[in-house]
Amino acid sequence: MTDQDFTPGLTPGHLGAPVLEPEGRPPGAPRPRPDAPDPHRRRNGLACGLTALALLVVFGGAGLTGYTWLQGQQKPPAAADYAGAGTGDVQVSVPEGAGLTQIASALVRNGVVASSLAFTRAAKGSAAAAGRIQPGTYTLKQKMSAAAALAILVDPANANGLTIPEGWRGSQIFTAIDKKLNLPEGSTQRAAQEQGAELGLPEFAKGSPEGYLFPATYSVTDDTTAVDLLKQMVERAGKEFSRDDAEVVAQNLGQSLYGLVTIASMVQGEADNTEDMAKVARVIYNRLAKNMPLQLDSTINYALGRSTLNTTVTETKLDSPYNTYLHTGLPPTPIGNPGRQAIMAAVDPAQGDWLYFVTVKPGDTRFTDSFEVQQRNVAEFNAVRAAQPSASASAPASAPAGGSTGAPDGAATGQATAAPGVPTGQ
Repeated sequence: MTDQDFTPGLTPGHLGAPVLEPEGRPPGAPRPRPDAPDPHRRRNGLACGLTALALLVVFGGAGLTGYTWLQGQQKPPAAADYAGAGTGDVQVSVPEGAGLTQIASALVRNGVVASSLAFTRAAKGSAAAAGRIQPGTYTLKQKMSAAAALAILVDPANANGLTIPEGWRGSQIFTAIDKKLNLPEGSTQRAAQEQGAELGLPEFAKGSPEGYLFPATYSVTDDTTAVDLLKQMVERAGKEFSRDDAEVVAQNLGQSLYGLVTIASMVQGEADNTEDMAKVARVIYNRLAKNMPLQLDSTINYALGRSTLNTTVTETKLDSPYNTYLHTGLPPTPIGNPGRQAIMAAVDPAQGDWLYFVTVKPGDTRFTDSFEVQQRNVAEFNAVRAAQPSASASAPASAPAGGSTGAPDGAATGQATAAPGVPTGQ
């Protein structure tokens, strides 16, 4: 490196440095002027250039058109595929919500089909495959043709799965698992109690899986155990309750996450339809804010291990922490296992001042903040019930603050009712 690297103004081209003059020209001598261009030569050159460009466009376009046409005539490359129905047995589980690509990958991993492409092409070309592959575990062969594998998967009868309906209680789920796995009655309940630490429940649940057995369809294989299924349900519930910042939302609503799960379970048990769920949730929050007893018949049904539309005055005096006629606040645990829509209603309740609701008849749930209006609605509910041939001969149902004649647990009458001590229409 020379000093020029560090001395401004000396390096040729440096700002302020003298410009190199053409060699042989004396200092100060005028610069020679270049000869003027020949105008005829310029026009001829321009014409040649334009002609060449036009030819390039014409022949290039023709070549591109020909290439595109040839490409269109070619068939897509053949996908690797086996022939025939295959041999041996292999079980492949299709989880809920799995798409064709996910299913195809599982088939390839288990040696059922030769390639994902062969299966997805067969499925997309089959009208029967559209929306027909149900979650579950399928017994297939190895080295099957994609078409043969698809024929088994589109038949729901071949899906070995366990479907848990929304709102089922833990006791109902335990019984269903026992039946599905051919276990002695009570086996799953004992497993839940003795192996509760393995289920992955949050600490605040204190070992009770109620509310965390998420309703969905679960795959069952020859090796599936009761604990396996319970763990899947708890894991799925955890994912659902962690969505949408549920814990933060619960705090904003003045609840713990467990309280939100409990509210969702009551919404599931009380709402006549999904459209009413957010309103039912709002009634619950409004009554909690006013320190009013919830007066939900679904909680009494849970305490009694039953499902009914009728709640008597005597039953509203039941000595149980689940009796929300006697006790303010939430019951000690969820009263069932809510689905996604009930969870969303608890997370995002409707806006309103309602304190009462009653489902007078299916599809006709009435919400109000007026006790007098509620009493008229309850009287109409009792009249409708009395007119039904199958109605119980017992006393009419108590004044509901909410109710869901179509709810999974049958609860329909005793939600947010009248204020304590006020006649309930019994």
